[in-house]
Amino acid sequence: MAPISIRGVQKAYGAQQVIHGVDIDIADGEFVILVGPSGCGKSTLLRMIAGLEEISEGRVDIGGRVVNALSPKERNIAMVFQNYALYPQMTVAQNLAFSLEIAGMKKPEIRRKVEEAAEILSLTPLLGRKPSQLSGGQRQRVAMGRAIVRDPDVFLFDEPLSNLDAKLRVQMRAEIKALHQRLESTIVYVTHDQIEAMTMADKIVVMNAGRVEQFGSPLDLYDRPVNMFVAGFLGSPSMNFIGGQSEAGGLRAKDGTLLDLGTIPLDGQGKALVYGIRPEHLEIVSEGGRMAKVLLVEPTGAETHIVLEVAGTEMTGVFKDRLDVRPGQTLQIAFAPGKGHLFMQEGGRRLEGSP
Repeated sequence: MAPISIRGVQKAYGAQQVIHGVDIDIADGEFVILVGPSGCGKSTLLRMIAGLEEISEGRVDIGGRVVNALSPKERNIAMVFQNYALYPQMTVAQNLAFSLEIAGMKKPEIRRKVEEAAEILSLTPLLGRKPSQLSGGQRQRVAMGRAIVRDPDVFLFDEPLSNLDAKLRVQMRAEIKALHQRLESTIVYVTHDQIEAMTMADKIVVMNAGRVEQFGSPLDLYDRPVNMFVAGFLGSPSMNFIGGQSEAGGLRAKDGTLLDLGTIPLDGQGKALVYGIRPEHLEIVSEGGRMAKVLLVEPTGAETHIVLEVAGTEMTGVFKDRLDVRPGQTLQIAFAPGKGHLFMQEGGRRLEGSP
């Protein structure tokens, strides 16, 4: 296994710049997920690590050596793609063994590696089957097995679960996480699904328009987002935002409501700000709250999601109780103390010392 260092990496297609000076350090054995909306550059960055895309500027180090000029096979990486790319005429065992045979490995060693990978991924009973006889999850495990047998320094995953149904995605997330814990391998994983990122990663890289917005542990990014983009991207349902003008004692919302937020951080005083609060930090109270009109009720079984109008702004609350409320009713809503965030309206930067 090997650490990865990315320094000043840029990618341009002619005059169009798609990656803008990315700097990331990935420790040996770390599971790092690149996440962001479609077109943000996460797959392009992964392909530059793999050697499938040329680096316009900057450098990529894998295991302490600069790999910019090396071909993919010289980088000792293994990549698992969104489509399984299995050979349909070959059995599972033959698919697992193929790259080792091409490399000229001796048959006893190939057999040992195939059996080890099959055992790790619970594929042993399926070794004689062909891909057409496998489920989507089984095919994905075979694709992962082909990567494992090569014993690479780094595993690269490019949205490997996007073709699977919701239940199977949950199962495969657990299997990939367990695989990482067993192999203690360095993994770089691309997804647009922030739930995958939150549940699987040691570190998350949030990308937007070819730039890294924030890099850190999942809970650090969730609890202390550096800006409104990260705050709104991570979390489902996403963070609620109320815009307004700061004044003594709080934030004056656009409908004239004063949100009592206490002391505004010095660099936000007198400025146009945005208050952010996550849906699970809205509370229904019997008195002393803000009046909120119920717009939509979505019972999920374990929770109740309620869309509300608060201070002239549509917000979503997530409540643990099974609430008997209907659209048109009025509730009193409080914001959990110490759970809010203040952002500059211009640029979206989060203010330190937010309420």
